[in-house]
Amino acid sequence: MQENRFHSDANRVRVTDVARAAGCAPATVSRVLNTPEKVSPETRERIQNAMIELGYLRNHAARSLRSQTTNIVGILIPTLEYAIYASIVGSASEKLSENGKSALIATFEYNLDREYREARLLVEQGAEGLVLIGNLHRPELISLLKTFNIPHVHTYVHDPNNDSPTVGFDNAAAAAKATKFLIQLGHVNFAVLTGPLFENDRTSERLRGVNDALATSHIKLDPESIHESSYSIAAARKATAKILANKSKKRPTALICSNDVLALGAVLECESSDLHVPNDISIIGFDNLELSTHHTPNLTTLHVPAREMGASAAQTVLEMIEGQTTVSHITVPVDLITRDSTAPPSKLT
Repeated sequence: MQENRFHSDANRVRVTDVARAAGCAPATVSRVLNTPEKVSPETRERIQNAMIELGYLRNHAARSLRSQTTNIVGILIPTLEYAIYASIVGSASEKLSENGKSALIATFEYNLDREYREARLLVEQGAEGLVLIGNLHRPELISLLKTFNIPHVHTYVHDPNNDSPTVGFDNAAAAAKATKFLIQLGHVNFAVLTGPLFENDRTSERLRGVNDALATSHIKLDPESIHESSYSIAAARKATAKILANKSKKRPTALICSNDVLALGAVLECESSDLHVPNDISIIGFDNLELSTHHTPNLTTLHVPAREMGASAAQTVLEMIEGQTTVSHITVPVDLITRDSTAPPSKLT
């Protein structure tokens, strides 16, 4: 079984420690914890920053951590509005349930500060382990998990250099595979529609993969041909309209999208602009969501085995909770699914 996650009571940060660091009375710290609305925003922020810096957890969290029998595993995901994360959560929850554990799910909307706060809350609730998305997290989050010996696994990425387990794939290599496919079709004029790059290592790595594949074929991707969009069809349509409206650039014959929602929005906008997909422009997505087959043309995309990732991540955490401490890096296959949204460039383009 897993060893005690508190090294000793002497190492545990107390309210008095937080008060000393924040320059206030312990009673003020207690008010921030229990009735924060009674404390001024400035003082509240100072105390919360001290808690983060010191790695403070509430006393009831300490009791839960010492008991080691909460049977709760936390799952932190960017959003529940994107279907692939729901699939990861669903399969992870099933695996945990089969082994007598319950999943406690939190979202952070691609905000790493919020992710850290949610992780602290999960640990305070007695989470015996955590499933994280991606490799990019606040250092304070990783420090918290290591300080209290909380088993955790990073999914949606594969990184043998990480000293914690990873379950996923090389996002850059997968995006390069899609790009090489379009190059083999004969495309040389590209644009990229990516999700937000800030604090999102998956989208950043996918963009790197596109750039690397193009550079290998001596094709230059102009920075003006890279457009960011939030993950909605409406936002993707707006971003695609900007790509098509850029009269200073030759219209791209191939548009690489960092997920299927963006790709579908791009297809819809091209259709409304009297452009035929794929005759006038090829569009490729990522993730192979169910929606990719329910529109004409069907999307060419990369299939990501979300349920396999979720189940493997949960199994890894379960093994760590039971004391199996070997760090593993599990790779899941990402396959190119060719459909009707891609074709060789038209000679008229």
